[in-house]
Amino acid sequence: MGRRTDSRSEPVDGLLLLNKPSGLTSNQALQKVKRLLNARKAGHTGSLDPSATGMLPLCFGEATKVCAFLLDADKTYRVTARLGVATDTGDADGSETQTAEVPELSAEQWQDLLSGFLGDSEQVPPMYSALKQGGQRLYKMARRGETVERKPRPIRIDAISLLENAGNRLVFRVHCSKGTYVRTLVEDIAAKAGTVAHTAHLHRENVAGFESADMLDLNSIEHAAKGDLQGLRERLLPPDAALQGMPDVTLDQIGADRFRAGQEISTCSEGAPGLVRVYSEAKEFLGVGELSGNGSLAPKRVFQLGEKNP
Repeated sequence: MGRRTDSRSEPVDGLLLLNKPSGLTSNQALQKVKRLLNARKAGHTGSLDPSATGMLPLCFGEATKVCAFLLDADKTYRVTARLGVATDTGDADGSETQTAEVPELSAEQWQDLLSGFLGDSEQVPPMYSALKQGGQRLYKMARRGETVERKPRPIRIDAISLLENAGNRLVFRVHCSKGTYVRTLVEDIAAKAGTVAHTAHLHRENVAGFESADMLDLNSIEHAAKGDLQGLRERLLPPDAALQGMPDVTLDQIGADRFRAGQEISTCSEGAPGLVRVYSEAKEFLGVGELSGNGSLAPKRVFQLGEKNP
């Protein structure tokens, strides 16, 4: 069946913001949507745990070239924590390992405690994570009952706000950098409050500034794929929608042709050195380039969208 799908698949370019349901791995969700779109090439970025829900950017065709940039993007989560109970996985799928009394704190006290996590810090990744150590996934080692020392990694919390606190239920929203493990953050918050906790539910609200309103749920995608596949494909976002945080550079015809050919070119741009979105005079997205201090532009990712660019 897989071979038949591959032989009939078609080139599809663009981004789809899936509202991932609980119970699916990120890759299972990707493969479902890939089959529904009958797309030839696909990838996802910023994996969500199977029990987590929310925004999972899916990249198709040429848009798979932006996956690496989305991995570096900030993310916002709505987090529901259950206080007083710790689990081995840090979430509701794990086994209970510890219980503790829950302190009676006011909303103001909880917010003050949460605000203490703002800014740059270091976080020790959980054992139940996909990180590798010694060539092995940590979660595989954890399932064997093994625990190894993990090096702390730098993270950044840009915003964190209390949404609800009632009994053993704590709900907050956090805007954080890549590499932040919310399950560990919940445990650290609980420890600071003098108790234990686990993440009861995790919902990702946005990635890289994409709006929640642009997400599609799996049922809607399945319905649209059956009734109007082309219409569904036309709802995909163009690849450069993931790169709006970058400045842009426009090239004339000669410069655009050289950029497409992967050649470094000189520009009149006075922009700061760094990565830029590159466009032709016809507003066609050409790719991502790196601008140097002397105005030269080196192609980093060249896109071949042509007339297929949405």
